[in-house]
Amino acid sequence: MSILNTARSWMRSRRTMHELASLSNDALADIGLTRHDIRRVARRLAN
Repeated sequence: MSILNTARSWMRSRRTMHELASLSNDALADIGLTRHDIRRVARRLAN
């Protein structure tokens, strides 16, 4: 993976984590997530 692709993946992961973290606990539960899941989901979606 090139440095550029790595950077893009990292930025997507951070953006996803930020968006998910901004949701309420109820909204996260509605989509089947908890706060504990945010980092794992963001990393998976970024790659």
